[in-house]
Amino acid sequence: MTAAPGTENTAGHSEPTTVSVDAAGLPATTATLGALARLRLAAGRTGYRVRLCGASPGLRMLVQLAGLGGEFEWETEEREEPGGVVE
Repeated sequence: MTAAPGTENTAGHSEPTTVSVDAAGLPATTATLGALARLRLAAGRTGYRVRLCGASPGLRMLVQLAGLGGEFEWETEEREEPGGVVE
């Protein structure tokens, strides 16, 4: 199966590729919001999606309030500890 002309991203993939961003240390500020919006725009232009991982509740709320919540993929809320050993 080949992709339709113009539907490949710059990496040559026909399916959108996701870029994960570790947002755990990012402050919930308008400067951060602006940087994330620019990142999302650049990624979208080249056929990539952006996943925010570990975003604080404040940052997540700021992104949502700005109307950009649907523009990002979000890491699932539930994270399991590695190993799965219960004592």
